[in-house]
Amino acid sequence: MTIRWGSYKVTNLYDELLRASGKPRAAAEIICSYLRGLSDQDIEEFKVAAESAIHVMGISFRVYHEDEGSIDRAWPFDIIPRIIDKQEWLKIEAGLKQRVKALNMFIDDLYNDQNIIKDGVFPADLLNKSKNFLPECKGVHPPLGVWAHICGSDLVRDNDGTVYVLEDNLRVPSGVSYMLENRKVMKRVFPEMFQQYSILPVDDYPSHLYDMLCELSPRDIEQPEIVILTPGIYNSAYFEHAYLAQQMGAEVVEGRDMFVDEDDVVYMRTIEGPTRVDVIYRRVDDHFIDPEVFNPDSMLGVPGLMRAWQAGNVALANAPGSGVADDKVVYAFVPDIIRYYLEEDPLIPNVPTYKCINKDERDYVIENIHNMVVKPANESGGYGMLIGPHATKAECEKFKRLVRKDPRNYVAQPMLMLSTAPTMIENKAEPRHLDLRPFVLSGKDIKVTMGGLTRVALRKGSIVVNSSQGGGSKDTWIVDMEA
Repeated sequence: MTIRWGSYKVTNLYDELLRASGKPRAAAEIICSYLRGLSDQDIEEFKVAAESAIHVMGISFRVYHEDEGSIDRAWPFDIIPRIIDKQEWLKIEAGLKQRVKALNMFIDDLYNDQNIIKDGVFPADLLNKSKNFLPECKGVHPPLGVWAHICGSDLVRDNDGTVYVLEDNLRVPSGVSYMLENRKVMKRVFPEMFQQYSILPVDDYPSHLYDMLCELSPRDIEQPEIVILTPGIYNSAYFEHAYLAQQMGAEVVEGRDMFVDEDDVVYMRTIEGPTRVDVIYRRVDDHFIDPEVFNPDSMLGVPGLMRAWQAGNVALANAPGSGVADDKVVYAFVPDIIRYYLEEDPLIPNVPTYKCINKDERDYVIENIHNMVVKPANESGGYGMLIGPHATKAECEKFKRLVRKDPRNYVAQPMLMLSTAPTMIENKAEPRHLDLRPFVLSGKDIKVTMGGLTRVALRKGSIVVNSSQGGGSKDTWIVDMEA
């Protein structure tokens, strides 16, 4: 059976490719027309071609399984792309730049003058109870005033078509390698589509990342020594660490591969002898990067690394302490943060958020918890949260107790009806919920990827898009309809 959009059941939710009438949106007409003409055999061949490309290219992600331990799995990929018109994307891009600029100013202010607290815009008590605020970073002024050099903001679209920022990932955001590899797979599977569409490129990301990291170097030299600090091959994102290093011509190192000398300079051990390191793109969490300062049992970090960074002898991206803004309670204040530092209204709205630290809001959440999505402040990957409409009565009661016990650790949001897109389930297109993670680089300039990683909840009715919990991904095409 071919993909016939007449039999595709557009729900009452916003669909990324099709209108409520079932007709394609303007930017999706070409791909929909193409898919409409495919037979079952064509579809199966394209799926096999995509799976083969993923296997040959070694695209995998690591998950922990109770019975099997840590295992690699092939990257789950859907061959129907997500398509966004360039004119809409330019507005999203402007909003992301605005947001990241304000968040970096916020982080810098918290570790220095704290004017936003003195002026009563951000509560001091929230900072005092923040798990990600690091007193060791007070008084530090990183290069260019930037703390979060790489940000992955998660975007969702509601059923009325409005795009929201769902959360900001400012510590060690992952997924960009899958965005890049998704594009390579699609070029192999649908090369003719790249001739019929003007699809904006994403493959310049590694060069932009490299240039931004070079800008951070404490030494004014032509080719700074840049390394990627990884927890090791068993980390769930190791594929990405190795991929980005290969693309940039940088070294992948573990903590044991480096040391800090008496002059607070970082060196990498090589067969030719010690080599000075200028910039570390770290993929290790704050509390493990330096056993002298944080977790003394950490085998992942480098003793003395914080001393070297505080002395200005090495740059760290993202800077330690940047996670203070990667907090779902802080998220609720981002519109105020934008207005405070930039004197502008937010270009992309937040999802309406109830702060459980506020008694009235907390009471409302507890009373309406069966309709809420309740999130802990610092968890990621979809873990530790309650999706009220899908939860049992016992689960809701458990979360009421958790919220009452530690209100600082929770926020709640109404459950958004996330947009859908046609997704191949066996040989049939069915609607599945999705989100989008663009990546933002902040150096001398701010650059946003032309698109991002679209993650798809492959399980019917699910809104959890994380690959570790049954999610998949699509290539994201930003198409220039005026080209």
